[in-house]
Amino acid sequence: MHQLTVADVVREHRRSRAHVTALVDGEHRFNYAQLDERSNRLANALVAAGVGRGGRVLWLGVNSFRIVELLVACAKIGAVLCPANWRQSSEELRFVLEDLRPAVVVWEAGPLEAALDPIRADAPGRWVCHNGDGPDDYESWLAAHSADDPESPVSEEDPLLLLYTAAFDGHPNGALLAQRALLAHSMMLGAVRQVEEGFVCLDSGPLFHVGTMMFAVTTLVFGGTNVVLPTFDPELACLLIERERCQAAVLFPAMISQLVEANRGRRFDLSSLRFAPADDDWNSMITVDTSPWGRSLAGYGQTEVGGMLTYHALGLNGVGASGRPSLLVQVRFVDLDDHEVPDGEIGEIVARGPHIFSGYFNRPELTTAKLRGGWHHTGDLGRRESDGTISFLGPKLRMIKSGGENIYPAEVERALTGHPDVSGAAVIGRPDPVWGQNVVAVVVLEPGREVSGDDLIAYTRDRIASYKKPKDVIVVEEIPRRGFTPDYDLLDTRYGGGGYPGGQTNQQG
Repeated sequence: MHQLTVADVVREHRRSRAHVTALVDGEHRFNYAQLDERSNRLANALVAAGVGRGGRVLWLGVNSFRIVELLVACAKIGAVLCPANWRQSSEELRFVLEDLRPAVVVWEAGPLEAALDPIRADAPGRWVCHNGDGPDDYESWLAAHSADDPESPVSEEDPLLLLYTAAFDGHPNGALLAQRALLAHSMMLGAVRQVEEGFVCLDSGPLFHVGTMMFAVTTLVFGGTNVVLPTFDPELACLLIERERCQAAVLFPAMISQLVEANRGRRFDLSSLRFAPADDDWNSMITVDTSPWGRSLAGYGQTEVGGMLTYHALGLNGVGASGRPSLLVQVRFVDLDDHEVPDGEIGEIVARGPHIFSGYFNRPELTTAKLRGGWHHTGDLGRRESDGTISFLGPKLRMIKSGGENIYPAEVERALTGHPDVSGAAVIGRPDPVWGQNVVAVVVLEPGREVSGDDLIAYTRDRIASYKKPKDVIVVEEIPRRGFTPDYDLLDTRYGGGGYPGGQTNQQG
């Protein structure tokens, strides 16, 4: 009787904020009344294409306002939207298609065609080109269906968003976030970020990443304006911040440096942007955010918790580097037997609450293991400090962070050892002042074989996303081991590894 879905929120915005601009993307500009109508047409189009409750819709393309309206359309019929990482290789995209088995694929002609051409013939589902102009293109498909609300039976517990996580075991896993989870997380993020009426957010990061998606959904829930940037272009970002008076954006340090460079000579007015301080050039261009959010470094989170689990803004001046938990979750630290450890001792971070994910798509055993005992086991280590604040210390499994992206050595090692001349590989992260870390591969070649580092880098680029490929390849006679696994600590010492994530996140909105 008293459920609330993302679709319900948009329906109410149509009543109370009909003329407020919901979406801006290039020449496209829609208010909430138009968004509600378009999402009705899309919902009916999806049903006609065979998308039922729990059916999957896959987005393959750069950022677009259509991702947001597809999310709302899926919310109206109980379907699941997956915005996939468009930078993946053909092999990675094939895995997503075979794993997800989508009923509808909305794809982008142009940059993706080379990667999609080898796999489209055998791919499942109906394919709709969102930037084409033929009789079966996206806009024609949408216009051919009724604008009436489908009024399908939907629950707030229905999964709505599926985001593939980094491949910590060699293959990515699709984390399912229910409608309730997205609404709960949005309310918490909006409160901490101090989102107010008239909020305008520049979706400057990739929408397949929870860091950008969480701000896009929060902006939608609060009845604000999502300004969509297809891919990060610093000059275009400056132009949009000035034109749309954007108050927030999803930016990493390297992106901030590019914005500063693009705005040399103050060609653009960026004063509407309320953001954390950086260097003097940046601070003079924007309005420095002196709120608890602006004075903090976000906190700790992951895809499986909807974005943020803890907020530094809730624990400013506290002992812990990651602040305090969202007010809608419980957090514990447990040992190997899942017994809670005392404050000050290191344990695995586990959590439960309304914005924790529902499990992994098509991974029943992994879901059971991760959600055992009714708590989500994050796979990350941390501790509760003496004042109740929290410190995130790092993943139980080693992870590399480059340019804001999570890269797991197992995935890169798997790609490298697929080369016929490579008999073994271990991957470490080397600190980099711009990107945080660079991927470095330590490889052993088959006896009598020779292959250059450049050839191995090119080989991995064809099999995994470009940002995951090694920047450097070191050939050795033998990889040192601890039991069955590489001795990563020793490899770090020998080859300059380090800088692994273990402190505050630096992503802000």
